[in-house]
Amino acid sequence: MEPFGFVEMQQFQKELQEKYKDQWGGICVEKGMESILWMYGEIAEAADILKKKGEQAILHDPETRHHFVEEMTDVMMYFNDVCLCYEISPEELVAVYREKHERNMNRWAVQHD
Repeated sequence: MEPFGFVEMQQFQKELQEKYKDQWGGICVEKGMESILWMYGEIAEAADILKKKGEQAILHDPETRHHFVEEMTDVMMYFNDVCLCYEISPEELVAVYREKHERNMNRWAVQHD
């Protein structure tokens, strides 16, 4: 399986948003907050599966796992909608993600005497 990243995810979201532009209003800065709120709802649905079914079911029960991954996919879809609304490119996201990772890797560095 080939790697799947933000470039392809954003292309999928552009295609989906264009298809339903008349119903959903399209991708624009005015839709950014709404997309964040929808993403929040999807995170809550994923958390609900975890709360009701538990970690072991997500790891070992195929039906529960599929449902959980599907909710996480919804989170990613809305995340990419937010990025598109605010014109955050995959390249910008990756650059800032790497910066943040580096900062986090050194944030709680253990001091050796």
